[in-house]
Amino acid sequence: MSEQAEPSRWQQRITGEWVGRPSLFDHEGVWLGFEDIRRSSVFEDGRTTYYMDGGLTGGGRMAGRFALGAPFEFGVVDSDGDRIYTGPDFYGSGQPYGGFVDANYYGPGWQVALNTWNQTVGDTQIYSSVLYQGPAMVGVFTGLYTRDPALAQERIDTETRCGGVTFTFATKDDSSFAGDLELWSADQQSIGKSRMTRTIAPRDLLTAEHHLTLAGPVESDLRIAIRRDGARTFHEGPDAYGSGLACGRANFVRLHYADGRRLIGREFMMDAEPGMGAGSTLAVAYQLYEHNRLAVVLHGVLERQ
Repeated sequence: MSEQAEPSRWQQRITGEWVGRPSLFDHEGVWLGFEDIRRSSVFEDGRTTYYMDGGLTGGGRMAGRFALGAPFEFGVVDSDGDRIYTGPDFYGSGQPYGGFVDANYYGPGWQVALNTWNQTVGDTQIYSSVLYQGPAMVGVFTGLYTRDPALAQERIDTETRCGGVTFTFATKDDSSFAGDLELWSADQQSIGKSRMTRTIAPRDLLTAEHHLTLAGPVESDLRIAIRRDGARTFHEGPDAYGSGLACGRANFVRLHYADGRRLIGREFMMDAEPGMGAGSTLAVAYQLYEHNRLAVVLHGVLERQ
């Protein structure tokens, strides 16, 4: 692993020890337990090493598989382009887009491939790892981390109380969320910001009309009927079709637009109350594909209006 004089911008952004208690969910979004984790990536003597220490509380049938027998440690080729993970505990790569990184790698100890999305907002990280065995999704780790020591215990207590709360918009009252999303091209260049507005008008307790608009360098205007069935959602047009799965407060969606574009996204309730009442915040990260090619990465925080 080559040495470098200074850490990358992403490495500087995530410096310090991050503490959290993300939850473990199975492939159907059923809550199984907690992962008590302290993790950090350390730049020292021109090299970057990632450390992760903790253990699993609960876990059901996955307890034996995902319990840590020893702290994880692996090398990182640090870069704002491709971050290469060189083992021995994880092998793969990740790409930063400003305050968001998308990583794909393999963990021999867990015997799964991981697609990790990590969105950094100040001293908070919105984290999720979707776990795959071959093409099959077998589980998800997701939750919030902090690197502020004064907030560590509060964060752990909140995750303990609310880790299993299911992602749900208000089901009787209209609601609206808005915020500015950072835009990054597929080659990781900043292309400005777009304003996202999401208005939800319930039809009944399980179905609502969603109106999503983007204004700025990337523009769109979508109307979608979304039907909820437990942790699953079904997006039934007229402007986009697809489905989603909520693992606790994290909602993972895959949508296909009528014009041939598609979107892969994660929407995370940063507040723990079902229905996301007044003052709630929604952290979002999306990958937008133009005719099967990644075009834009969007991420930011939406606040309930």
